[in-house]
Amino acid sequence: MTGESDEVLARVEDGVGLLTLNRPQVINSLNLPMVTAMAAALSAWADDPAVGAVVLSGAGERGLCAGGDVVAIYHSAKADGVDARRFWHDEYLLNAQIGEFAKPYVSLMDGIVMGGGVGVGAHANTRVVTDTTKMAMPEVGIGFIPDVGGTYLLSRAPGHLGLHAALTGAPFSGADAIALGFADHFVPHTVLGDFTAAIVADGVAEALGRYAAEPPPSPLAAQRDWIDECYAHDTVADIVAALAGHGSPGASAAAELIGTRSPIACAVTLESVRRAAKLATLEDVLVQEFRVSCASLRSHDLVEGIRAQLVDKDRNPQWSPATVAEVSTTDIETYFAPAEPDLVF
Repeated sequence: MTGESDEVLARVEDGVGLLTLNRPQVINSLNLPMVTAMAAALSAWADDPAVGAVVLSGAGERGLCAGGDVVAIYHSAKADGVDARRFWHDEYLLNAQIGEFAKPYVSLMDGIVMGGGVGVGAHANTRVVTDTTKMAMPEVGIGFIPDVGGTYLLSRAPGHLGLHAALTGAPFSGADAIALGFADHFVPHTVLGDFTAAIVADGVAEALGRYAAEPPPSPLAAQRDWIDECYAHDTVADIVAALAGHGSPGASAAAELIGTRSPIACAVTLESVRRAAKLATLEDVLVQEFRVSCASLRSHDLVEGIRAQLVDKDRNPQWSPATVAEVSTTDIETYFAPAEPDLVF
């Protein structure tokens, strides 16, 4: 089988569907043709009795996927937002499709795995990380809110580890990913090729038995005490105050980092994760995220954040509102209004 996009390579080898994201020059950042090609391949393989398992990987040496093509989102937001909404609509349907894929779906979350990369990797039923994994949901740094089913995973992480990852946007390791519930297995980077070959030759269980290793200790899990204490507060302002006043270096660094993020994005992220915890299914959460993402197109901070980080690259976003204290309950609530049209499963 040949993929319909040269940016997604899809082939079957001895009953295993091999899906490769193939935009290495941009760390395999996702665009709409890639989402469409992935969905088509998975649909075909789901119904093909000759395909027993799927393996997702990323081309190049830098990582599985750095996220969605946010510069395209920037240009769409500055226009009418139609292209951005269509991309998110189809991307979130793909995230759900991966989440319910009935055959073994092995995601090799090696190197950089951020945003949309988490969406195509961390909803798999067999999630592999390595010693080079650098995972993150960094959306608050560009005035956006964790999406692609990310708030489903973040809200179900132990204690308040998920809120820490969401509000700081800071990267975490493969060992941390396992501790947070974003991954299942640790395979050393140097044997990933052998591991994939073993899946083709002998099946997923045999390959895991041969190559999966005990992950190193999770640095984030080791900081549960101050994370759970500080992130238990009601508002972002209270959380930042608790972090700043705690005294541990990790807490102080987190307070400083959150202070550089979009205040409205942080406030909406806090509410998104808390609401996601009460939603029963990944699909329910994706509907909520679609509403929040569409609302973000109307915000000042999404365009400004992408401009500062990726367009002009001055790294000096001018957020509005400028502080979390200026963000009102009404400001937050508007992000959760139904989209028109809504995402429907």
